[in-house]
Amino acid sequence: MTLTTTTHLNFRGTASQALDFYQEVFGGEVTRATYADMGMPAGAPGCDKVVFGQLDGPVRLMAYDIPGQDSTDVAPTAGTTTREGGATVTDRTFFQSVRGGTLEEVTTCWEGLSQGAEVVEPLAASAWSPGFGMLTDRFGVTWVIDVSPARD
Repeated sequence: MTLTTTTHLNFRGTASQALDFYQEVFGGEVTRATYADMGMPAGAPGCDKVVFGQLDGPVRLMAYDIPGQDSTDVAPTAGTTTREGGATVTDRTFFQSVRGGTLEEVTTCWEGLSQGAEVVEPLAASAWSPGFGMLTDRFGVTWVIDVSPARD
């Protein structure tokens, strides 16, 4: 079997900026097509928005701009995620997770993603990992960053 999974992120008009940001953080190659590229008349509202976007590299994601939703307000996308009493409390259905083999490797990701982010849990050693942190980036995506725990 050759099945794979790729997270497909839906944005409200900021997919192109998000793809560029994630490329800066993770590296890789971005591919994108706008609604105009797919036949929407030039000058039509939203014709410059992303209908298909992809980052292909160490981290692979897809991105899309929801038609008719053009806002830089990430609140509808981000929802709320907090840490209370050692537990994560959220109204989100998923988090995007990046796991690395070393603390140095994930620290690089953390530093990039944390630009303009809301930190939910700072990157630090935890009971299960040499490094664990959680943040909601400036595009409203909540990321869990950690180091693979040692296996016995």
